[in-house]
Amino acid sequence: MPSLRLALAQFDFPVGAVARNEARIVELIAEARDLHKADLVLFPELALCGYPPEDLLLRPGFLAECNAAIQRIARQVHGITAVVGWPEAAGAVVYNAASVLRDGAIETTYRKRELPNYAVFDERRYFEVDPDGETCVFEVDGTRIGLVICEDFWFAEPAAACAKAGAELLLVANASPFERDKHAQRDALLATRVAETGMAVAYLNLVGGQDALVFDGASVLADGNGHVHPAARAFEDHWLVADFDSTTRSFTAVHWPVEEDDGRDALAWRAIVRGTRDYCAKNRFSQAWIGLSGGIDSAVVLALAVDALGAENVTGVRLPSRYTSDLSNDLAEQQALASGVRLLTIPIEAPFRGFSEALASAFEGRAADTTEENLQSRCRGAILMALANKFGGLLLTTGNKSEYAVGYATIYGDMCGGYAPIKDLYKTEVFSLARWRNEQGIGNGESGIGKPASQTIPAEVISRPPSAELRENQTDQDSLPPYAVLDAILLRYIDHEQSRAEIVAAGFDTATVDRVLHLIRISEWKRHQAAPGPKVSRRAFGRERRYPISSGWT
Repeated sequence: MPSLRLALAQFDFPVGAVARNEARIVELIAEARDLHKADLVLFPELALCGYPPEDLLLRPGFLAECNAAIQRIARQVHGITAVVGWPEAAGAVVYNAASVLRDGAIETTYRKRELPNYAVFDERRYFEVDPDGETCVFEVDGTRIGLVICEDFWFAEPAAACAKAGAELLLVANASPFERDKHAQRDALLATRVAETGMAVAYLNLVGGQDALVFDGASVLADGNGHVHPAARAFEDHWLVADFDSTTRSFTAVHWPVEEDDGRDALAWRAIVRGTRDYCAKNRFSQAWIGLSGGIDSAVVLALAVDALGAENVTGVRLPSRYTSDLSNDLAEQQALASGVRLLTIPIEAPFRGFSEALASAFEGRAADTTEENLQSRCRGAILMALANKFGGLLLTTGNKSEYAVGYATIYGDMCGGYAPIKDLYKTEVFSLARWRNEQGIGNGESGIGKPASQTIPAEVISRPPSAELRENQTDQDSLPPYAVLDAILLRYIDHEQSRAEIVAAGFDTATVDRVLHLIRISEWKRHQAAPGPKVSRRAFGRERRYPISSGWT
C-alpha cells in the first residue's frame, strides 16, 4: 500500500486576483480530497496572490486581504493537508511564505530563505529573510515531509536541513519562468539534491502567462534513488497525482500527463501561444489585430495568434503602399485563407500623400530619406490602432529581437501595439519556428490539428529575402549584416554578455561588430517604449535587461 497520495496543483493563479485565487484554492483542495483521494495537496509559490505581485506588496490593504484570505482558506481544510503559498506580513516585514493547513487551521508556516534578485527577479525589494526562520518538516500519515520554496532548492543547505530533520519527501513550491534549455539544468539539480540528501522530491511549478513572463509548469518527481520521472506537460493546467511509498522513497504516477515534445522550437512556440492567450484574457481582450505584410514576422505572429485565440478572433490587415509588391499582397492573402482569418485591405497611399503634402514646404530642398520611409510605417501604425480602438481588440506588433536590438523598427510605426509575441526571438529563430509550425499542419492549437502537408505559412514567405518594402527594391540586408551573422553577434553580446573583444576574438569582423554594438546602444530608447512580449531566452529585453538610455559606457 502506498504511504501517501500527493496532488500537485499545476494551475494558473493570476496576479492580484486574491478573491478569485482564494475561491479557486478552496475548490481545488476539495477536489484533491474528494475526486483524487489525495492526502496532501501542494500549490505553487505565492499562489494566493499570484507571481510576481511586484509593488502590490507595498500596499498594506493588499497584504491585509492576503492575510484574511489564508485564514479563511485554512478554516475550510478538513480531511486533507494543504500547502499554500502566500505573502505573509509581520508588522513592517513581508515574507515569501507557504503555510501547512490542516484541521481548519494554519499548522505551521515556512518562510523562504533564498531570495533571488537577478534577471527577472526582484524579491529583495519586497521580502525579508527571517533570521530565526526554522526548517519546515511535518508529518502526513506517517511520512515525514520537508518544504522549501523555489530558489531555496538551488542551494544545498535548505534541503539538507530538511533531511537532517528526518524528511523522507521534499516538497518544492515554485514560480519559475520559462526559458529555453532550463529544464536540463533543473533535472540535473534534482538529481544532485537527491544524491545529497536521499530524499524524494516533488517539484511543482506555476503555469501561465504574466505580462512578459510565461511559467511553463513542467512539474517533475524524483525518487530517492535518483531516478527523475518524465516532466508533466508544459504550458498546460493539470492536476498531477502520484502515490509515494515512503519505504522505497519512490513515486507511482496516478494522473500525470507527460511532455511529448520538448524540442526547442516546440517549447518556444507553446510558450508564446500561452503567453499571448493569457495576456489577452487577463486584460479582457478577446480579439486581436495584425498588420499582415506577406513577410515572415507577421506570418509567424498570425499563426501564433490563431493558435492562441482561434481564427475567428483574429483579423489580418493588409496595408499596401506604392512599394508593396504583388507577391507580398498575394502571400498575405494566402496565409489569411489558409488560417481562416478575416482579411481587410486598407491602402496607405492617401494618408502617406497627405503627410507628404503637409510637410512639403518644411522639407523643401531636402532629399527623401528614412523620414519618408518611417512616415509610411507610421501611417500603418495609426490605421491599425484606429481599427483596434473602433472595434475593440488588441493590436499585436510583429517586431523580433534582432530588429529591437539594432533599432530596425519604427517607433510609433511598426512598433505600435499592445503585445509583441516574437519580441524575444531572433530573426533566425523566427524562420526556425515557421518551419516547425508548418510541419504541424494547419489547425487551432498547439497540437497541430490538420493535415501535415498543409502549410500554415506559405513556403515563399520563408524563402524570400526579408524586406520592409519602404522604398524600391529594398531588403533588410541593405541596412544590416546577414541575419546569420547579426544574430550570432547579438546572441553573444546580449544573451551571453560577452565583450567586444571576446566577440572579435571569436572570428567576427571588427567593423561589423563595432557597427552592431553601436546600433544596440543608440536603440535603447526605442526598447524602453516597446510593448511587452513573452520571454523565452536567457536575456530578454525589458525587466531582465535594464540598461540606461543615457550612458557614457562604450
